[in-house]
Amino acid sequence: MFETLVPARVRLIIVVVLTTVGCRDSAYRAAAKGDTITEWKAFIAQHPTDENLDAAKARLAELEFAEARKAHTLIAYKRFLEHHPDSGQARAAAALLEALRFNAAKEKGTAQALRQFVREHPEGAHRDEADGLLKALELREVATLDEPATLARIAAQNPEDPRAAEVSSRLDEVAWGRATAPAGWLSYLADFPAGAHRDEARARVLSVQLEGLLVSGLIEDAEALAKKSPLLTSVSDWPQRLMAAKAMNALEATKDDRLRKALPGWTRRAMADVLKSLLAPDPMDRWQAAEELGQFVSVRAIDPLIEQLRMARNANIRQAAFSSLRQVLRALPRQVAEYEVAVRLDALSKTASDAQLFLTRAVLLDVSGQLDKAALEYQRAWDPQNPDPMVLRRWMAIREERRQFFAGAVTARQLAVWAKDAAAQTDVPTPPTAVPTARELCAASQNATAALETIRAAKQQRVEFPDDLEGFEVRALEAVKLAQARLRDAELVMLEADGRARVCGTIDVTERVVAGETERLASLEALRARPPKELTLLLQLIRLRDPSERVRAAATR
Repeated sequence: MFETLVPARVRLIIVVVLTTVGCRDSAYRAAAKGDTITEWKAFIAQHPTDENLDAAKARLAELEFAEARKAHTLIAYKRFLEHHPDSGQARAAAALLEALRFNAAKEKGTAQALRQFVREHPEGAHRDEADGLLKALELREVATLDEPATLARIAAQNPEDPRAAEVSSRLDEVAWGRATAPAGWLSYLADFPAGAHRDEARARVLSVQLEGLLVSGLIEDAEALAKKSPLLTSVSDWPQRLMAAKAMNALEATKDDRLRKALPGWTRRAMADVLKSLLAPDPMDRWQAAEELGQFVSVRAIDPLIEQLRMARNANIRQAAFSSLRQVLRALPRQVAEYEVAVRLDALSKTASDAQLFLTRAVLLDVSGQLDKAALEYQRAWDPQNPDPMVLRRWMAIREERRQFFAGAVTARQLAVWAKDAAAQTDVPTPPTAVPTARELCAASQNATAALETIRAAKQQRVEFPDDLEGFEVRALEAVKLAQARLRDAELVMLEADGRARVCGTIDVTERVVAGETERLASLEALRARPPKELTLLLQLIRLRDPSERVRAAATR
């Protein structure tokens, strides 16, 4: 009867289903009868959709937890928690694991072992006991600790302990031991208002301040600073240093042309005249003044250059100011340069933050060689809606120095886009606006050319996406052509009004700097051939105050 009422195909399906269900039930009953880890694992692997799967997993967890408890080792409990993180036994396994680790840390009996336990179980049942043991151990180990952060934490956690003074004293000693340069001395003075080495730190800072003034030839300022400081007696060799600086100043004022030609002042303007040019109406005067300011090995040159970096609108002024600032700091004695950077960074850290302050911090970090920190500050100062060509130039240079040629080319493409946009947005010049317009287009043209050179240099290297560089080069060429065409139009209007007007590419200062360096080198050789009595002092002066690395090196030989 069943066979006649139900079609054969349906009867076959029913048989298959009943057989399958029977096999599954049979497999589960077989695993339950054996009740071993191996059998339950096999059932779970072979029947991933079985309705008894959860029950099988629960039973497997029970058996494996029993195995872990039997072994009672860190590895056994860790493996169980890895395999069964959500099982009913997970909490118990975690507690047993914590207890084993705590006992192991106690057996080792070291602060390091207990600190590791606390890191691994910050909310564990043994946390309070571990903290108590750790505090006691750390207080006993104070004399051997040399990590300021650890010592500071111990002191903060044990303010009432009679040994806390020992911790503070040890922290003071460790911090002072690590303060080996001006930035460290300033940090020590800021962090330890009652430190045992405060007078020594102040004396070292004073010594560097005086050295900066002396090497800059600012004798009166140095004497005034020394006179008002009660720590002057702690500055080594102050009378001798002052006497030597005065002798150098006298030598710089010599009337003997043989000596004067070997000195940097022979071919450069006075600093007062250069600083005055920073206020000139023609942007070219300002960027040439910024360039010339790099020829003064003087702390007095630093702030005017930073001000141009922050406030100047013309990209060429800011680029020249950056190059000169780096040159000044490289020419100053190392500790003087580090102090000048550190004291300004410290002042900036206490000022409300804006993009210009981030940029100033980035530049100071950059010129002092702290490129990783500088990169972060450049990023904070970056505004995609108002791209800064000076920042793009720095990113290009840094990436080229690190041999990241494709990344440098990507940045160069951004610079080319900026230059093209700057040229395209420039109004048609009239005689009254021709000079400032020409100076803006000069900056656009020179930046576009720099971008093109970087992209072409990248094409000579093996890079990730060489085909992309072809497009970058096309974009940069377009920027160069447009900027140069607009520049030519503006300069024609400018020259019609004044035939003596200087055009883009005028390198008066550069030529004078190069010629002056060549002349000083020749004069130095001539003086060595017929040494004057002042030669020893002259060589010392050149090594300290000449802006040229080549000339300083020649004076050292």
